[in-house]
Amino acid sequence: MAFLNTLPGAVAEGLIWGLLAIGVYISYKVLDIADLTVDGSVCTGACVCAVLIGVGCPVIPAVIVAFLAGAVTGVVTGLLHTALGIPSILAGILTQLMLYSVNLTILGGKSLATIDPRTNRLLLNMSDNPKSIIVMIGIVAAVIIGLWLFFYTEIGLTLKSTGDNADMSRAQGVDVSRNKVIGLAISNGIVALAGAMLAQYKGSANINDGRGAIVIGLAAIFIGLSVSLKIKPNFVVSLIGVTCGGVIYYIVYNFVILLGLKTDFLKMLSAIIVAIFLAVPYLKTTHFQSKKTVPPIVKNTTGGEGDA
Repeated sequence: MAFLNTLPGAVAEGLIWGLLAIGVYISYKVLDIADLTVDGSVCTGACVCAVLIGVGCPVIPAVIVAFLAGAVTGVVTGLLHTALGIPSILAGILTQLMLYSVNLTILGGKSLATIDPRTNRLLLNMSDNPKSIIVMIGIVAAVIIGLWLFFYTEIGLTLKSTGDNADMSRAQGVDVSRNKVIGLAISNGIVALAGAMLAQYKGSANINDGRGAIVIGLAAIFIGLSVSLKIKPNFVVSLIGVTCGGVIYYIVYNFVILLGLKTDFLKMLSAIIVAIFLAVPYLKTTHFQSKKTVPPIVKNTTGGEGDA
């Protein structure tokens, strides 16, 4: 019964992190860039949204500004990588470090900004999980439809080709650097949007909200893709699967807490889940398939033994 009581909350929060995972999917799977800006940009979205709502800004404009702030963080990472030649993973780390100071400044030097759901009309809140679930389903659906339409435009198709083969795209006259900046802006904009939703759901934005976000996003991606690829491996189905991966992750997350696991070990659990899903394809290729392809030994015509 305790598990069933926590299920609506797990689904609502899982949808928020599933939205974040969609943003991570754009950078990690579409662009083929391991972007560590995520830990900072999700916090930026949460901080911007919480502070704007706190000073009387309506919720919708606050969410839009949070999305744009996240997009700017992606542009910074993209320019560090493309204009200055810094490797993408280091560019993400540098932006993430800068964002800690930026987020602290947004919060006015404090570590926490609260949102009172009684005095503000929020899109979602943990006190009303059914409403939160419905709102998040609508937001996730709108984001998936928007991405589906965008990636079938000329820019979207060239962005996909950039991730598939940057050298070939460059040879075809595609501006690879521009595409990487655009892709990282979209990715981190969606991540910041998830941060804005998380701040409303929890009723606060904390300077440490984004810590470990990239690991949760990757866990949701691998869980979701392991399920969705068995159905129909296309772009929309993959995004839906990634969202469901976030929900599954948080249901398991809550179940593990109910079993008595200390919260200190939850980040380690996330890392282990990601490590398992990363290792499975490699183990299948190197161990299981290699055993199947070992040629049988047969006797040759001279009476000795030889390979078939």
